[in-house]
Amino acid sequence: MPERLSAREILALVADEATFSELPGRIREPKADGPLGWQGYDASRARATARTGEEESVVCGTASVKGAPAVLIAFEFGFLGGSLGERTGDRLEAAYHHARAHRLPVVPLIATGGSRMQEGMLALSQLQRVARESALTREAGLPQIAVLRDPTTGGGWATLGAGADVVLALPGAQVGFAGSRVRPPDADPAAYSAGGQVAVGSADAVVQPAELRETLGRWLRLLTTPAQEAPAPPALGTAGLPATGWDAVQRARSPQRPRAQAYLDAYFTRRLDISGDRCGGTDPDGMLCGFGERDGRTVAYAAQTGAATRPAGYRTAARLIRLADRLDIPVLTLVDTPGAANDAEAERQGAGAAIAEAFGAVASARVPITTLVIGEGGSGGALALAAPGNTWATPDSYFSVIAPELAAAILKRPKDEVEATAEQLRIRPQDLVELGVIRGIVNHLP
Repeated sequence: MPERLSAREILALVADEATFSELPGRIREPKADGPLGWQGYDASRARATARTGEEESVVCGTASVKGAPAVLIAFEFGFLGGSLGERTGDRLEAAYHHARAHRLPVVPLIATGGSRMQEGMLALSQLQRVARESALTREAGLPQIAVLRDPTTGGGWATLGAGADVVLALPGAQVGFAGSRVRPPDADPAAYSAGGQVAVGSADAVVQPAELRETLGRWLRLLTTPAQEAPAPPALGTAGLPATGWDAVQRARSPQRPRAQAYLDAYFTRRLDISGDRCGGTDPDGMLCGFGERDGRTVAYAAQTGAATRPAGYRTAARLIRLADRLDIPVLTLVDTPGAANDAEAERQGAGAAIAEAFGAVASARVPITTLVIGEGGSGGALALAAPGNTWATPDSYFSVIAPELAAAILKRPKDEVEATAEQLRIRPQDLVELGVIRGIVNHLP
């Protein structure tokens, strides 16, 4: 079991020295043995206060994290298991109100077993209050970054945790909707762990405690310092244009040309990835998404890696674009895929719906999106990430309604006509400029 830090200890771990200022909040006067008259509840609360020094299960306040201001919400698990009751809801509501009034991001540091049994449905209904406050904060364009401590279960996970924009977790933390005492006896414990939640795309990363302040500070700076204009397309491709359509295909498929990782490393001073589609999937081999710093400001990115993109990759990209749009952060997309994954498992995972989600996120974004085709632009699986009117290409790329081999097969042409088909499709970068499909060619030296 990982070390369980108290609320004050986790605050000391993440907040810059002498910057934490506790928010008083509105705390209602408690009724004898609580709203249900639960016998012994007052005594339980008194013992919890004596043990922890706290009067409730959360401590809320403002602080700087590596110089970045935020509202911090720290759960005290030693106080009745960090459970949520009416007075907990009062404190959480006040903290979110303060965040919106002062335009501050919110960082919940969660350690809770769920809703408080001794307050019954009045405790459970606090989740609706929390969900509303989180939603209003989201609408206000303020980021929420959750840190999952041990344990993060029940409604605290299903609202403050899973509902955050970025979800970080401490190693070994127990994370899941079902707490340890209510799961099926044969349940796989890995499914209820921090690592397990990252693996299925419900959390973004596991962070060591010693690195938590630095990581949180970087996230807070990235999500609150947007670039002010559309990102310029990166210039990393080789010079010289392909002579034929087939030449363009060969160059795009060459293992020697730069890939997404190289473009991102060259473009950004530093960057942090998000991971997962928040509905059970990740696509680490097909899609890289996150936020990076360029010239001191933040640009979001969604980059295909050259592999067939899986449904989770499209959903993660859509999640990234929607988040960037809400935080007013411009987006760079890198197109490089032979096409969307088309195996039976991809269909079972909702390939069509996932691609539609990516198309919709790009189409509805209010922030500027810049697209660079850096390799293969295979059909709708590539077009889903392309910005209408602001797509560029490198000399190492092609963009096609379908791969030439597949086009020839559909047209019932023999294999020796694939190269001629590639020429007919007019897929070279210079053809795409002439057709008005892209704005220009990046890194072309005449």
